[in-house]
Amino acid sequence: MASSRATIRSFGWDDLPAVLELWRSAGEGVHLGPSDTPGELRRKWQHDPELFLVAEDDGALVGAVLAGYDGRRGLVYHLAVSPGRRRQGIGRALMAEIERRLASQGCLKSYLLATPQNQEAVDFYRRLGWQVMDMVLMGKELP
Repeated sequence: MASSRATIRSFGWDDLPAVLELWRSAGEGVHLGPSDTPGELRRKWQHDPELFLVAEDDGALVGAVLAGYDGRRGLVYHLAVSPGRRRQGIGRALMAEIERRLASQGCLKSYLLATPQNQEAVDFYRRLGWQVMDMVLMGKELP
C-alpha cells in the first residue's frame, strides 16, 4: 500500500531503532513507558506481528503504528508520522491498514488513547471516524 510515495509494510526487527527514534521525536502525542523497551516490544511483535506497521519512503522510515488484538477488542498503542511528512496521508494510510488488519482477525471494536492536550491527534482520529468515549481511564502498574 502506498501513500504520498510512502509504502506501508510490516515492521521488521531491524526497524526498531528508527521506530523508537520516530516515537521519541513525535512530540507530546506518543508517551513511551516500560512497555516500550526493546524486550517488551519484541514480545509484542512476536505476539501480533501483523499489527505492527511502518511507512517507508526511499529507505527512510517516516511513520509507524503499533496495535494489538486480544480476541475481543483491538487497541492502537502508538501512531506517529515524521513531523516533516505529516498531512500527506501517511497517518491515514497507516490507520486504514491497521483497521483493515484488525477487522480481518474478527475485531469488532477497537480503542485508542489520546491525551486531552493533543487536540491535533483527537481531530485527526475524529476525521477517521473514531469517537470520543465518556469513560474513566484507570491503570495500575504491576510489579
